[in-house]
Amino acid sequence: MSHWVPGLRQIRSYERRWLAKDLVAGVVLTTLLVPQGMAYAELAGLPAITGLYTSILCLLGYAVFGPSRILVLGPDSSLGPMIAATILPLVAADGDPGRAVALASMLAILVAAIMIVASVAKLGFIADLISKPTMIGYLNGLALTIVVGQLPKLCGFSVDADGLVAEIGAVARGISGGDVNGAAAAVGICGVAAILVLQRWLPKIPAVLVVVVLAIAAVPLFDLAARGVDLVGVLPKGFPPLSIPDVGLSDLAPLFAGALGIALVSLADTISTASAFAARTGQEVHGNREMAGIGVANLAAGLFQGFPVSTSGSRTAVAQQAGARTQLTGVVGAVLITVMILVAPGLFRNLPQPVLAAIVITAALSLADVRGTVRLWRQRRTEFLLSAAALLGVALLGVLPGIAVAVVLSILNVFRHAWLPYQTELGKADGVPGYHDVRSYPDARRPAGLVIFRFDAPLIFANAKTFREAVRRLAARDPAPHWIVVAAEPVTDVDTTAADMLRDLDDELNALGTHLVLAELKDPVRRKIDRYELTRTLDPDHFYPTVSSAVDAFCRRTGNGWVPVSAGAAEPGSSTGS
Repeated sequence: MSHWVPGLRQIRSYERRWLAKDLVAGVVLTTLLVPQGMAYAELAGLPAITGLYTSILCLLGYAVFGPSRILVLGPDSSLGPMIAATILPLVAADGDPGRAVALASMLAILVAAIMIVASVAKLGFIADLISKPTMIGYLNGLALTIVVGQLPKLCGFSVDADGLVAEIGAVARGISGGDVNGAAAAVGICGVAAILVLQRWLPKIPAVLVVVVLAIAAVPLFDLAARGVDLVGVLPKGFPPLSIPDVGLSDLAPLFAGALGIALVSLADTISTASAFAARTGQEVHGNREMAGIGVANLAAGLFQGFPVSTSGSRTAVAQQAGARTQLTGVVGAVLITVMILVAPGLFRNLPQPVLAAIVITAALSLADVRGTVRLWRQRRTEFLLSAAALLGVALLGVLPGIAVAVVLSILNVFRHAWLPYQTELGKADGVPGYHDVRSYPDARRPAGLVIFRFDAPLIFANAKTFREAVRRLAARDPAPHWIVVAAEPVTDVDTTAADMLRDLDDELNALGTHLVLAELKDPVRRKIDRYELTRTLDPDHFYPTVSSAVDAFCRRTGNGWVPVSAGAAEPGSSTGS
């Protein structure tokens, strides 16, 4: 039972000395959960109160079913634009907030279903579909989208534009046209500056809480409401009932498409965050259990007018720094938020809306990874281009198409490495045992009439032609080699397309007086060779356990001496590491 309900295991192993730390951490965490929950709800195009409902239920759901001791789930800045991009096109023209909430709640339930099914099917590896470079580009694009989208709210005006480019133009026109509310802009810009300064120079001080308290105090002091600054107002009192969201069947298909993207981003974010904090605390990360925990958290939120959630690295870090030991920290946070909306719903009525925009903008800036982008530029230009393409996908196509672009680019990058793998010749270098890449050892030698070729990939349909052309170039040398020994240790598979290619290539080489020899072929691959009946064409005597044994056999048969590898030896190779 504890395998499926990790919360029970945590209760059984709970130590009394942890209680005080968990309670204090829960109080500290709540000061961050409330303003961020409201801010991220509005980022998703939903009423601020739904962010609090979501925070409460996801914390409780994950506390029971989540495997991590201190991971904190909740509304997330990276999911907000994805939620908005999914539900806002489906909301009626009048912008009915009730329908928006219903759609967001159903979206959370669909995310939960995807996560739970994937957990049962042990599909945790799906998080690896997005490579780090493409994720960096996606998050950079997302950060840019969020910042631009929040600028009007930060400056006290609104725009009607669709897409990042149109929004940038609308914001520029609004600023140049005098639509900026000076008081709102002052509050918002000061909020951004204060949060960034406190986070940079005084990281132990809860920057968001300090800014929220100061902003609330500034409203009556400077009469900001009279100056046109929008305020959060009194939140609805009470707690939503357990309910199934009322949405039409026609809404399910677009919601499901959005849920797939949200589930993928949420899973990737959770696995990376869980891994980082598990490394600090000596815990292990269980991807499939994490999916189940995230799924239950989303299900709980969706049944109580909430929206999809993910792991928050910043809130988890706050909880850890405050001394959190278990998920009791999150439970304390959920209880305190519940007490607030039941007893004191007007606590944040004087919170300026530009401050919520400031919270979102600073969170978005933390998503951007400028250093990582610069590192990609310096270390590997191809992956920098992948990152830039993912950024442009988000910026030009939108948030949801952007995640699709990121996934497709990651998969294509894997395919590119399989299609054009690293290839080289090997030779024997003085003072170094074995046979090595002649690019690294240009003075290496080989027996006259023999070429040792290494192909660093499984032989499949995508690269069969690449392999064939490389071997043909080796066979076309003058003088032509008698043997072409393939150092086949990196060849982890041979599919039927590649098998047919090998059969035809061997016949072609035999007609030229050159023999194809395979060395260091793995046993599972050799069994496939036998199953394909390739040994009817490939001489069974041309399979050797090691490159050395193949070279020794050639030397015994021919008596040829050793010669330096020619300057053109690396001709068939191609490097995909650029």
